[in-house]
Amino acid sequence: MGYRIKEAFYSLQGEGFHSGRPAIFCRFSNCNLWTGREADRAQAVCQFCDTDFLGTDGQNGGQFKTADDLAEHLLTLWPKTNPTDKEPAHPHPFVVLTGGEPLLQVDQTLVDSFHEYGFEIAIETNGTQKAPQGIDWVCVSPKANAPLILDEGNELKLVYPQADCPPEKVAGLTFDHFYLQAMDDADPTIQARNLKATLDYCLAHPQWKLSLQTHKILGVD
Repeated sequence: MGYRIKEAFYSLQGEGFHSGRPAIFCRFSNCNLWTGREADRAQAVCQFCDTDFLGTDGQNGGQFKTADDLAEHLLTLWPKTNPTDKEPAHPHPFVVLTGGEPLLQVDQTLVDSFHEYGFEIAIETNGTQKAPQGIDWVCVSPKANAPLILDEGNELKLVYPQADCPPEKVAGLTFDHFYLQAMDDADPTIQARNLKATLDYCLAHPQWKLSLQTHKILGVD
């Protein structure tokens, strides 16, 4: 069936443990917690998503028949030592698989192919799907009222506050790092309130670190 990619681009990771790190972002189309259509948002399991993941019409998006086709496409986005070089400037390009929900499409064939091409693989997932073996960095962002199947990994990043998914509900899971990220809101008053609540919670519960969307602060895609 191949792989449907909304967009792919080279930028800096803006959130969580790898914040500030150069990466290729590969955004997979579709999600199992929201259709991506505004008309369906109020009935969605996840109602606060701020990402367009519908279709394959974004920057460097498309449909890729094989895992190798996608790996080769993404490799062109990683900088070379100079424009005439064929080899990447760093021997292990860092790729972040995101969405939508990437685990609806990411399979063992894709993971193995990316490793053959030298990629270091990170994934950002809502945790409702099982993951193939060998992903180098697993970041799970639980959503209230969604089943959490993937309950261990490297990084847990919880959007806060979620009334039906308080930090205490997931604090005992097997992750190396725990991050809280203030829920974004178009209303600056609500946004400021969410940020203050997130700061206060981290200060009162040192297990949790603050994650900021630094790409939005800096105006970076």
